[in-house]
Parts: sequence; C-alpha cells; structure tokens
Amino acid sequence: MINSYIWNQNTKIMNPQPNSSDYLPILIQIIVSLAFVVVVMFISHYIISKRKRVRTIRKEDNFECGIEIKGNARFPFSVKYFLVAILFVLFDVEVIFFYPWAVTFKNIGWNGFLYMMLFVTLFLFGFFYIYKKGAFDWYKKEK
Repeated sequence: MINSYIWNQNTKIMNPQPNSSDYLPILIQIIVSLAFVVVVMFISHYIISKRKRVRTIRKEDNFECGIEIKGNARFPFSVKYFLVAILFVLFDVEVIFFYPWAVTFKNIGWNGFLYMMLFVTLFLFGFFYIYKKGAFDWYKKEK
C-alpha cells in the first residue's frame, strides 16, 4: 500500500494513486452477490417446477393473520385512522427535537433556551389549531 503513494517534494503532499488491487474486494463482493442471486433463483425454480401446481378458488383467496375474509374489502372506513397516524408522526417528530436540546442544555445557554421556547410556542400553536379544528373529537359525525 505504501508503494501506491507518490511523495511530491515540492508541495510536501502525498497524492494517492489508485492501484488495481484496491478494487479487488469490491469486485469479489459483486461476484459473490450476483452468484448468490443466480443460485437462489435457480434452486427456487428447480424446486417449484417439481411440485404439482394445483389452483383452486380456496387456495387463491387472500389470507390475513389467520382470519377468514368476510365480505368485500372495498368498503369505506373512517378517515380518523389516517388522521391519528398523521398527527402521531407530526408530534412524534417534533418531540424528537427535545432530546438533543436536553443533552446540550448546559452548553447552549440562554440563547438556546429562548430558541427552544420559540419552538415549543410554535408546537403548541399547532396543537391548539388542530384541537380547534376538532381533530381530537372522536365521536363527531363525519360528513
């Protein structure tokens, strides 16, 4: 590896010159990964082709957690589920910002404290906004 560097006396900087042996681990990894994919595909095709394929209506039904399907899956359901998921992600991501602030609380001083209070104020404005819009009223009739 020392031979692959050239010492420049004028600038006193070592300039790396890539050597073909530097790329050998990458080449080996690519070959091994492609070989793995080919072998797995060949084995799965070989095993599946030996099995007798039986197609029935019962066999092609969707299967979800051991519960048999009853009715059509295309019925409308409440948008409250989406609202709960979006609000959870929104407030969870905002709360994540409290951890670095708490860790560096002693080092950031009053300036950092004021910025965090501004963040908390904006956070609470958003919280009260969605509260006023009725996002937390679970029993409200939908239109």
